[in-house]
Amino acid sequence: MRVGQDRAVPGIPDSVRGAAVLTVVCAAQFMVVLDISVVNVALPSIRTSLGLSDVALGWVVNAYALVFAGLLLLGGRLADLFGRRRMLLAGLGAFAAASLAGGLADSGAWLIGARAVQGLGAAVTAPVTLAILTATFAEGRARTRTLAVWTALGLAGGTAGNLLGGVLTEWGTWRSTLLINVPIALAAIIVAGRVIAVDRPVAPPRLDIAGAVLVTGGLVALAYGIGEAATHGWAAAPAVAGIGVGALLSMAFLLVEAGYAVSPLIPVRLWRIRSVVAGNVLLLLAGACLNPMWFLLTLSMQAGLGYGPLQTGLAFLPHTVVAIVIGVWVTPWLMRRVEGRALIALGALMAAAGFVWQAQLTPDSAYIVGILGPAVVFSVGAGLLNTPVTAAVMSGVAQGDAGAAAGLMNTSKQIGAALGLAVLITVATPGTLAGYNHAFVAIAAVMVVVAAAAALLPAARDSRTR
Repeated sequence: MRVGQDRAVPGIPDSVRGAAVLTVVCAAQFMVVLDISVVNVALPSIRTSLGLSDVALGWVVNAYALVFAGLLLLGGRLADLFGRRRMLLAGLGAFAAASLAGGLADSGAWLIGARAVQGLGAAVTAPVTLAILTATFAEGRARTRTLAVWTALGLAGGTAGNLLGGVLTEWGTWRSTLLINVPIALAAIIVAGRVIAVDRPVAPPRLDIAGAVLVTGGLVALAYGIGEAATHGWAAAPAVAGIGVGALLSMAFLLVEAGYAVSPLIPVRLWRIRSVVAGNVLLLLAGACLNPMWFLLTLSMQAGLGYGPLQTGLAFLPHTVVAIVIGVWVTPWLMRRVEGRALIALGALMAAAGFVWQAQLTPDSAYIVGILGPAVVFSVGAGLLNTPVTAAVMSGVAQGDAGAAAGLMNTSKQIGAALGLAVLITVATPGTLAGYNHAFVAIAAVMVVVAAAAALLPAARDSRTR
């Protein structure tokens, strides 16, 4: 493994350091993605334990998701301004403390507040993990392999959340779905403090306060409005208000960034890189499909096939295994032989085929034909397309902007996921297997659009054109 731009850590060989950095940032990324879904299966137990209403129960999930989505751009830029190592340690520390507080919660307000702070820690941690990888590994085979591992474990985190949540809730308590983060985060802090080189900005940090307030408020309002639309419909007053306020604040943010900010959260130069713009479009569309798919598939298995929480979690195991195998071993090998755009298009078309197959699910479907078969096909497709998109987005970005680019990339995924879920719920008839199947057909159609949109990316030889 060839370690790149960050200077060496005294006393640690480059090969050992590279493996340790990859391990710690992937563990951190896996953990924050895991916590998006790990409490889903535990929600009935949380309701019983704390006596929560349906509204409060929804906020156990939304408090994390809203803060995570709203602060990703700010979290990414903080890494550029104050140092990647410092912000990783801060993000992991906040995440560990909030996980401990949530696991010990004795009221709904306490738990919801802890989940919001978890979202803050995740918003700092997620983009900085990618920025650290691009700073540690030089472009080429080493970076491709590390990005593949990072991407695969991020994908696996979504599926593993359902599995781990089911196992922990069935055999332990809902509190364990939060407390399990504490030893993982503490171990990551100890290792990160030893193997990640100290990095300092070349100029004094100048945080864009106005931009931070506008984009955070805009993204939180937008995510809230989209979530309300998913629950109550697009015409509901909270949905209209949230989306409207979010749109206005987001437009104000773009104006401030373009003309007034001295050190903008999203430097204008990033918008001049074709791979960054096109890659984020692809991530938005793919996120609108691949993230809500877990929600819809969970409902299909529980409401349509009668699976219990643990059975549903175990049913997701092949999705996790396939995502890791394809992402870690197959995709990097193919990326050395097949152009990124072609690989993205192939992966998107395979995913579309898998979702069309998934849409054939009936109450009488056996697991192998109804769940396992489609899972293999669309998980292979997802594994093929995600790493080339990530590599394309980050390839033309200067090190000083890596955190901002990573924050933008993660924001595209999260907003795409929220928007996709809201739209897909309107396509699906609640509580019916036929409705969920209609949603899978819609996902397949969008994945065909992703395949076509891969042509927007520059050819490999032009990926650094600004």
